[in-house]
Amino acid sequence: MHDYEPIISALRAEHIDAARCIASSEISQRFQASVTAEFEHVEEILTMLRKVEVVDPVSEDQVVSVGEKLSSRLLAALLEDRGIPSRYVDLSEIIQFPVPKYLSQKFYQDLSAVFGQHLSQCRGQVPVITGFFGRIPGGLLQSLGRGYSDLCAALVAVGLEATELQVWKEIDGVFTADPSKVPTARLLASLTPDEAGELTFYGSEVIHNFTLEQCVPRIPIRIKNVLRPRSAGTIIQPQTSKDRDCYRSQRPKRPTAVTVKSKITVVNVHSNRRVDSPSFLERICNILAQNSLAVDLFEKNECHVSLALHSKDVFVGTSHGGEKKFQTQENLLRKAVSELEEYGVVDVVHGMAILSLIGGGLKRSIGIAGRFFTALGDNNINIEMISQGASEINISCVIEERECHRALNVVHSELFTYLD
Repeated sequence: MHDYEPIISALRAEHIDAARCIASSEISQRFQASVTAEFEHVEEILTMLRKVEVVDPVSEDQVVSVGEKLSSRLLAALLEDRGIPSRYVDLSEIIQFPVPKYLSQKFYQDLSAVFGQHLSQCRGQVPVITGFFGRIPGGLLQSLGRGYSDLCAALVAVGLEATELQVWKEIDGVFTADPSKVPTARLLASLTPDEAGELTFYGSEVIHNFTLEQCVPRIPIRIKNVLRPRSAGTIIQPQTSKDRDCYRSQRPKRPTAVTVKSKITVVNVHSNRRVDSPSFLERICNILAQNSLAVDLFEKNECHVSLALHSKDVFVGTSHGGEKKFQTQENLLRKAVSELEEYGVVDVVHGMAILSLIGGGLKRSIGIAGRFFTALGDNNINIEMISQGASEINISCVIEERECHRALNVVHSELFTYLD
């Protein structure tokens, strides 16, 4: 017996047992047969992988996607059992056209059109769709991450020209701060796409950025809570050029939200020459790019450059077997630092975090930045770096990670809870 067989057997029994919820014996038997077929297919894949001893991205996708296929089959069966016309839709083989090595916007446009054509056949039925939508170079999971189901929903919404995309999570929507860390955080009724994008980048798990990119031009996205379906949630409303111009001309009373991004490393380069020459900055950026290091925040003066980097595993290439290879950022950073030392003294500060104030029109909000930094200073929270200007809707600073929780509450109390 292979070591995975007991796991397969237990999972199969659990899904077969779920068929007890289905009253119709015909629908129940059909569902159980589909469960058996799915697990037989998984066993074939695992047996093959055991022989070749290489797990390629496509095979990984096929195994990981089985869970959502079974969940979709069960939901479709339950709907049908309760008299609601439904159809299980498996999108795993939907891509029947050439896929570019690098996924462009045109690829997503073509894919959404295919989704729309495929699902238009389900008129009069509720389609229950797998989030896994086919084979792409490098594998869907490793190329897009676990947010691919949200992206699939966005592409379906675009393909069907939906009036709204609803993303259901286990939280009421987007809050002024993380409610698990800030008890006084309030639910936001609406966000602009720019605000949602900034919140996602700087630590709040609002929605997958690919999902936002596909829907932003024309389709509103509403985030709702599966545990509280009557809650209105938060809507991310697309903006016309006129809306955007009007929004930018306003001076908001308060920011929209405060968020924190942890696992930040700060690299300081103290140069013995002026750093304002284009060639110096170009060399710094080239070293970082060659080592697959992305900069979240950047700050410089006459003889000093500071860089804030997010610590994560970084893709560095593909093996002969087609498997993607990753390195920890620490290894890549060590190599980059040795190259940066050619230009001056380099010191690395670990255990930092980026604290960000997000809100439309922050550039025109007189006094907000002062209150933000004063609140931190009054509570003895030291600031390592400050950034404002690259974005009209973001003021960020770098603080010690151990101060994150306290900083969130201090800033939220000053700029949200007690601001009239």
